[in-house]
Amino acid sequence: MGVICGLLLAAGLLSIWLSCWSPAPGPRPARARWTLGLQDALVHAGAGSVTPVGFIGASILLGTVVLLLGFVLTSSLPIAGAFALIASAGPWALVRSRAAHHRAQLREVWPEVVDHLTSGVRAGLSLPEAVAQIGERGPVELREPFRAFAQDYRSSGRFEESLVALKARLADPVADRVVEALRITRDVGGTDLGRLLRTLSTFLREDLRTRGELEARQSWTVAGARIAAAGPWVVLALLATRPEAAAAYNTPMGALVLGLGAACSLVAYQLMLRIGRLPQDARVLR
Repeated sequence: MGVICGLLLAAGLLSIWLSCWSPAPGPRPARARWTLGLQDALVHAGAGSVTPVGFIGASILLGTVVLLLGFVLTSSLPIAGAFALIASAGPWALVRSRAAHHRAQLREVWPEVVDHLTSGVRAGLSLPEAVAQIGERGPVELREPFRAFAQDYRSSGRFEESLVALKARLADPVADRVVEALRITRDVGGTDLGRLLRTLSTFLREDLRTRGELEARQSWTVAGARIAAAGPWVVLALLATRPEAAAAYNTPMGALVLGLGAACSLVAYQLMLRIGRLPQDARVLR
């Protein structure tokens, strides 16, 4: 009985001691990071209502349809499978391209947005009014989310919750920094908001100028690499219209050739993207 009482006492003391310490947040799982990245890309591509699971399901469905259609047309499962994989990656390539184009547009207009906020703060507007007036006078590309912010704030009167909703709609690292600066200023006060916004505007303009020069120099190289990666598959599509060529790829050796070609194309394309990739701001203030 004494041993049991001692164990219970030790367990109680250990529980009390553990309750005094909050567990340290662990690293975000890789799957969660990938899902968040896909969701941000969908938002920038104009498909924010689509969930990552739904997007992946649609890609798999498209690949299945292309697989069946290709097999009916060529009677070659390896050729149909190769083009089914390409078709499955098509929606992601489209979303990635549209998201990159939208991010490039945002990089051009964010300095103007920050200047609007700075002018509003210096004119004596309250923070909600300074943010809401961007929906009427700011760049056209960003008026809609800021109008939604104004509607949220008018209906709820809660500035912080409206900022969180605005940050989710924009899904942009610059928006994260601006929103967090506004939130901190709202909570604790301070007179350095104008200086912070002016510094951020200068930094954004310098980054835009440097990035524009680099993208202009590498654009023809990236376009040539994409054409080189797509060329063999265009030739394969033309060859697949001939029954003897389709029959040749229907053998184990033909399937091996297709597999090796797909692997080489994928590795070369990913290397091209990695080598030519410019540094991107990460969303560390979600």
